[in-house]
Order: sequence, then C-alpha cells, then structure tokens
Amino acid sequence: MENTLYIYNSMDRKKEAFKPNNPPNVGMYVCGPTVYGDAHLGHARPAITFDLLFRYLQYLGYKVRYVRNITDVGHLENDADEGEDKIAKKARLEQLEPMEIVHYYSRCYHKNMDQLNTLPVSIEPSASGHIIEQIEFVKKILESGYAYESEGSVYFDVLKYNEDNNYGKLSGRKVEDLMTNTRDLAGQQEKRNNFDFALWKKAAPEHIMRWPSPWSEGFPGWHMECSAMGKKYLGDNFDIHGGGLDLQFPHHESEIAQSVAANGKDPVNYWMHNNMISFNGQKMSKSLGNFITLDELFSGEHNVLTQPYSPMVVRFFILQAHYRSTVDFSNEALQAAEKGLEKLMTSLETLEKITPGETSDFNVKAFKTKCYNALNDDLNSPVLIAHLFDAVRFINSASAGKNNIAQADLEELKSLFHHFIFEILGLKKESEAQEAGNQDILNDVIETLLDLRQKAKKAKDFETADMIRNRLNEMNIKVTDTPEGPEWSLEQ
Repeated sequence: MENTLYIYNSMDRKKEAFKPNNPPNVGMYVCGPTVYGDAHLGHARPAITFDLLFRYLQYLGYKVRYVRNITDVGHLENDADEGEDKIAKKARLEQLEPMEIVHYYSRCYHKNMDQLNTLPVSIEPSASGHIIEQIEFVKKILESGYAYESEGSVYFDVLKYNEDNNYGKLSGRKVEDLMTNTRDLAGQQEKRNNFDFALWKKAAPEHIMRWPSPWSEGFPGWHMECSAMGKKYLGDNFDIHGGGLDLQFPHHESEIAQSVAANGKDPVNYWMHNNMISFNGQKMSKSLGNFITLDELFSGEHNVLTQPYSPMVVRFFILQAHYRSTVDFSNEALQAAEKGLEKLMTSLETLEKITPGETSDFNVKAFKTKCYNALNDDLNSPVLIAHLFDAVRFINSASAGKNNIAQADLEELKSLFHHFIFEILGLKKESEAQEAGNQDILNDVIETLLDLRQKAKKAKDFETADMIRNRLNEMNIKVTDTPEGPEWSLEQ
C-alpha cells in the first residue's frame, strides 16, 4: 500500500503499523447497540469513528468485511449477570413483544445512522439469531475446563483461567483487585467467585426471552454473543475489534478470555476503543439518564438545546476531536462546528470559481502528504481538518486574486478536497442532507402508519388495519406482513 496506517492498539497501548491477516482482505467487528431505546449522541461516536476507519481502509484499497452486531437478548440491567433483560423490561413496560421493541428501535437506529451518512455495514447479525452458535461456544469452554455449570447456568471460571492465562491484559485489571473489590450481590451465590461471568443463564419463570440448551431453558450471557458471532463471520482470529471505551472491561476482556478458552488463541490483533462523549462532566449514557437522542438533536426539541443541529453538523462535531479523546457536549461547541462546516463547504464552491494562473503559490503535493500523514497517524481527523482549513485560507486568497495556482494543481486540489471531505470524512452538502432528510420524514410517516396498523390488529380492529393498508396501497406503497413485522416497498 502507498500509505501505512498506524493504529493505537489498546492491547499493547502503542501505535502499530496495520498489517492484516490476509491482505487485501480485512475483518473488522464493532460492538453495536442494544436496541431498547432511541439512539443518542453517545451512539453516534462509535458509529462515526468506525465508519471513518471503514471508509479509509476501503480508500486504501482493502476489501473490508465490517460486522456490527445488534444486541437483542442477554444484556441485563447494570451490565450484570442478574436483573431484568433490558429489552424484555422495555417490552413489559410498553406491553409489546420483545421482538417488536427490537424491530422498532433497530429501524430508528438505522434511520439515524443513514442521517449521519455512515455506510451500511457488511453484516449485521443479532444475538437472538445465533443462539445455536453461542451454545456450541459454551460447550467448547466447558470442555476446556474453564467453565462450570451451576443450577442450570454456566459460568466462566476467571480464577482458573488466570492460572494459565492473563485475565486483565486488555484493561490492565488484576484478578487480585477483583477479588478485593467485587461486591457480594444477591442471587450470585451460585457462582464460585462473584467476578465469574455468565456464559449461559437459566431463565427465571418470569423471563420472557428463553431458549432450550443442554443446561436449562435460558439465554446466553452478554459477552458470549460477540465471541460467537465474531468467530462465525470473521474466524478464530481477525484483524480489528472496536467499540466504546466503556466496553473494554468487562465486555471485551471477557470476550478475549472466552475465545482463548474455546479456540486456544487471541481472537483479535488490533483492539480500538473510542472515548466517551460527556455532558456536564459525566459520560453521556442511557443508564445515567443524561443523554440527548439524535432525533432531539436534529429537531432541537430538548430543554438544553438552543437550536436544532443537522446530522452533518453532528458528524463534523465528532470528527473535530480525535476518536481517543473525550468530547464534551455543549451548544457552543456544536455552533462552532456548524460555522466550521459551512466555511468548509463554501470553500468547495469557491474552488470551482478560481481562475488558474501560470504558477502556483500553494504546494499541493505537500498538502496531500500532510493529509495522508494525519489519517495514517491513528485516524487523526482533527489534524486532517486543520490541514483542510489551511487550504481554505489559500483558496479564499486565490479567489480574491492575491495568490495563484496552476491548472494542474487546481485540478488536483479539487480532487483531494472531494476525496477527503466526501469519501473519507463522509460529509455531505446540506442540500443533499436535506433531500435525504425529506426521505427520512416520509419513511417515518409510513412507519408510524404501520405501527398504528399493528396496534389496530392487536386490538382486533381489523377495519382500521385494512383501511391503513389499502390507503398505502393506493399510494403505490405495498405492505407485506412477515414474522418479524410489516415491511413496505414502493411499487413502480
């Protein structure tokens, strides 16, 4: 490759030259959302971070299989092994089936990701769709001797594993500290140690989401899904695993232990973690209740917002900080991003109006090298953006007749701006984003009508349900009922 990408590997805590297992193919797995609520600004950061990586790897010529999972079972409250499943709880509160919750919020998440102009991933598997693979994975860990069955549940034996391996090598945690600091929690007496984690949980009588297994009727542990799906789609050892810094422990640490126990090798060569978005000094998250949904950001309908912010402003706001640094949300920061994005997009129009001269006062080759060097230095998007603004100052000066640029350099500069702004940073002109936004509104209207139709059918109000379907059909919108819910398509 012409450019060598250096990635900060969370495992080694240093930058390393990226060398894929089987070039030009790259396997990348990123932990996706638990779909029990609207996507918020905290969800946008990993989506945009790894979209930038996905785009740049493809730009360098790699063929990337990008796998991002959907967690729809086994993620219990407070990320623990006890308590209610987050999706089942939402379903109980809204008196819906769990898969209705999953289907609805998955659609909402995908809509928001489209608005942020993230590329579609290669594969998006769900935990509930891979129960068999997870059961087989648990069997392998039991056979290795690093797990035990207790009262119908299966737990990973952290102490035994640590005797032969290093539980904590990713996060830097020590098992001795876990032994000292882990609290006794109600309902965990079936574990040998409180810091052992569930591979399979026996379902309580009131637990809705359950499957048969050799040990009990139950459900897989939260950490198990990523190990099983990563192996299925990317193999025993793949190139990159990403996610938020908050997942480093215990989620990713436990993934490593599970995979080493089952397959005898580390599952991943490069671990990448984006840092958090904070709000008044605290991590923005659903569990803390201090989050702003993306829909609220785009509409401005939240009491801390002074105005709405377009999806491209939000994307630019996130890209202005390095993915490993914290970002503090504020109206002022978003307003500054809005002005900066407008200035960048205006420069594209100005660039088209420049009359070339005989000589150049701008070193395009040096500019190109600086931009690539920024991206190759662990995806340093803020430095790339700074170089783009250096070029913007020259563009404005050349437009005013104060500087010259030769025809060939002008054409190369146009090409570079297109590549870096649109293809790699993934930004769009607001006119294009608005057109996409209008389509999103239409999609939302149709989805709302379909939700009303589903509720009418559930209430046995078939007259209303048929009326909604027929009216949509009259507008050339075909509605098809499937086991996962209604689907629609535009008839030509």
